[in-house]
Amino acid sequence: MTRSGRAQLQQALKVAAAVAGLIAAGVYAAVIVKAIPGLSAQSLWFLVIAAAVGAYMAMNIGANDVANNMGPPVGAGALSLGSAIVLAAIFEALGAIVAGADVVGTIKGGIIEMRAFAQPQRFTWLMLAALLAGALWLNLATVLGAPVSTTHSIIGAVAGAGIAAGGWAVINWGTIGAIVASWIFSPLLGGAVAAAVLYLTKRLITYQADMATAAARYVPLFIAAMAWAFGAYLLLKGLNNVLKIAFWQAILGGLVVAVVVWLVIRGPVARRAAALPGTKASVNELFTWPLAFAAALLSFAHGASCVSFFL
Repeated sequence: MTRSGRAQLQQALKVAAAVAGLIAAGVYAAVIVKAIPGLSAQSLWFLVIAAAVGAYMAMNIGANDVANNMGPPVGAGALSLGSAIVLAAIFEALGAIVAGADVVGTIKGGIIEMRAFAQPQRFTWLMLAALLAGALWLNLATVLGAPVSTTHSIIGAVAGAGIAAGGWAVINWGTIGAIVASWIFSPLLGGAVAAAVLYLTKRLITYQADMATAAARYVPLFIAAMAWAFGAYLLLKGLNNVLKIAFWQAILGGLVVAVVVWLVIRGPVARRAAALPGTKASVNELFTWPLAFAAALLSFAHGASCVSFFL
């Protein structure tokens, strides 16, 4: 088989796998909801179609947003493409399961006033239309190679479908305003934090005469700081529906997690640093752990955020 023939076969297999995934999602939904007593055939088919459309949306999210999380560690050589995909799949799923409830609630009832629709069926059709519109737009943007945001797409689709179905009055403009404001401040805050971390990395490690010793001292602290943030976030969001935890309690709990992580990893990092020649290129190898750790945390947060887009 020629090279072009193999490429066409691979593309056909990818499309077939995608279609099989959509069918599997619909079949799974049918098996699950069929056990619900009193469910009409129309409702059953609606849920099956909605599950397939949700899976279609999930595929488009994966095609676009996973690169945001895994592009830096793969590009830096910290993770292989295969291991990055496995890591993303695990932590995206954990984020959706453990901490996705709050965002689901916002998308479901925060953008559109549900009480404005007397007939629940009308609202369900509205949300299905928004989900399909967002998925189609993401698919088109991916094909064209256009920059696209999953969040922008689904929120715009929900708002547009709501206006079409119930008029401008059904939109909670305060919620929309807060979401739009976050689109402005989040990149600015993320850029500021990234600049601060890069500055500290250079001042504390790469500008030192003995970079290996400096890396052995500070790399575990960087990882512990990420573990602190993740631990506090998990306590606040992941356990919110089970146990009410105050902010200061989450901070202290995250600090305990950070100390444990620091105690566990400082020895291996120190031993690895002692075996390095101390050049900048060799010291960069010590940052594979922080990169993989950060990618996992980002995937967890992304799963918690974007699960609402297809639920």
